[in-house]
Amino acid sequence: MKTVDGETQVQSSILLFGKYDMTDIAIRDGGLAKYIDLSPITVPHTGGKHANKSFAKSKMSIVERLVNNLMRTEVYTGKKVKSIKIVKGAFEIIERKTGNNPLQVLVEAIENAAPREEITRLQFGGISVPKAVDISPSRRLDIALRNIARGSVDAAFKSKKSAEDCLADELILASKGDMTSFSVAKKEELERVAASAR
Repeated sequence: MKTVDGETQVQSSILLFGKYDMTDIAIRDGGLAKYIDLSPITVPHTGGKHANKSFAKSKMSIVERLVNNLMRTEVYTGKKVKSIKIVKGAFEIIERKTGNNPLQVLVEAIENAAPREEITRLQFGGISVPKAVDISPSRRLDIALRNIARGSVDAAFKSKKSAEDCLADELILASKGDMTSFSVAKKEELERVAASAR
């Protein structure tokens, strides 16, 4: 609550996990801006209310999509609360290490990990020929989130580092565009193969 000129005003700012502001996040990649949803939420869990609608993923919080991608791996299948705790812990580590809003780091990591080109196979007679094609922004975002989640889960497997540490490291490295990040390395590999198939 805030008092201005004798009147009490209630501030209705919704913070992610009660800590992180979702309003001042800058998205530099114009193609992805439409698909990265940063609408304020407290807990990233909608219960699948957008599940059976066209392009409903673009209306789902980007943090919930990261949580759902962590659950795609066999380690966390169906364990949404555990996945949310991992993301929350990773965000705390990111804030401690970088001093920045973890959501800004997440958005920068997605922008750096989203490939722009991939290859498809075209059939000419009996011959299959690889051809480079542009990727839609929705698929770019899907691939980036999938690789970030897969890279962090793979790094935590049979490791002394916790899943929170591995996810935080993956996001920090990807936000800097570092090639030691699994997701950025996958993006560069995909674009290199596409460039050779042009």
